[in-house]
Amino acid sequence: MKKIFSGSVILAILLSIVLGVWMITGEISEGGTAGTNGGAAPIVEREAKKDTELFKVRYTTVKSKIRQEEITVRGRTKANAIVTVRSETAGILEQRLFSKGEKVKAGDLVCVLDKGTRQASLSEAEARLKQAETEYKSGLRLRKKGFTAANRLTQLKATFDGAKASYASAKLELSRINIKANASGIVQDPIAEVGDTLSLGSACITLIDTDPMLFTGQVPELQIADFYIGMDANVKLVTGTKTLGKVRYIAAAADASTRTYQIEIELESTPGVREGMTAETKILLKGEKAFLLSPSWISLSDEGIVGVRTLDTNDIVQFAAVKIVSQGIDGFWVTGLEENVRIITLGQDFVKPGKKVAPYLDKRRQKSAEISGQTLGAN
Repeated sequence: MKKIFSGSVILAILLSIVLGVWMITGEISEGGTAGTNGGAAPIVEREAKKDTELFKVRYTTVKSKIRQEEITVRGRTKANAIVTVRSETAGILEQRLFSKGEKVKAGDLVCVLDKGTRQASLSEAEARLKQAETEYKSGLRLRKKGFTAANRLTQLKATFDGAKASYASAKLELSRINIKANASGIVQDPIAEVGDTLSLGSACITLIDTDPMLFTGQVPELQIADFYIGMDANVKLVTGTKTLGKVRYIAAAADASTRTYQIEIELESTPGVREGMTAETKILLKGEKAFLLSPSWISLSDEGIVGVRTLDTNDIVQFAAVKIVSQGIDGFWVTGLEENVRIITLGQDFVKPGKKVAPYLDKRRQKSAEISGQTLGAN
């Protein structure tokens, strides 16, 4: 059978039908505009509308809080003092009145040396003193009667004075055989045994003064400026025992090898605290006002300054420079903001300072900030 219509004829018929429908409707598009009967708005109108609409951002109001930093220092316990009670003369130890572990009070007699020749020396010095005194007094009587020269009386006076000095020295030497404690404490090694020969300066007993006990540790040079005499400290021993104390000493110079400063904390009287125990202390530093911000709120200005984008009373975007003082698990602690400032929390990367925006309260952030303020003490 012979074909009546070719493909080109069919295409021509379809185009004619479409052109006819368009002419019947009478709609036309010209110069980038479209009909208004139910169609989309013209591009020009849509762009103009964009220019007049305000960009939407979310914000939250922040208040300062007291930021209290805690520093942990590790160290050990230390006795207030370790005192060696020494002999002030030479001799054989005849008696030791205290043993290791016993408590001694300042002034207690702890050791006795043998007298040796000290008693005899004292008796001899006493006899010479009496003789010199008698001769001097006789010279005084003769001088009054004119029977003795003045220089003879001067010589007798010098002999008498020398005898008094010798007697006092012999008496002091004898008293030194009784060795007394010059501090209070508990007896520990090294100690001398009965029969030992002690020379001048030899140790009789050693006392450890545990009243009070101390904690000693090293503080890094970056943190030493935050410490001061009298600040409170919480100390925990390796045994789990806890006690309180106060800083009583801060080294004026750093350790040359570690660049750290030694501190001493005087501990309250607590059972179980011994010399040399491993311990750590937690110290709360003096609080300061700061703002706790989410890291996502922090941005940089065109000049590279760290800060946040805020809103003024007219909803105009502003840039506020901040100083980051510390970083915690909850965010950045910063200073440099005003109280109750409105910080943009969403959309800050799409607006620039000086631009007016449409702000909406970030309810989730605001509620979180209020709870944080109640917990940390918002001001």
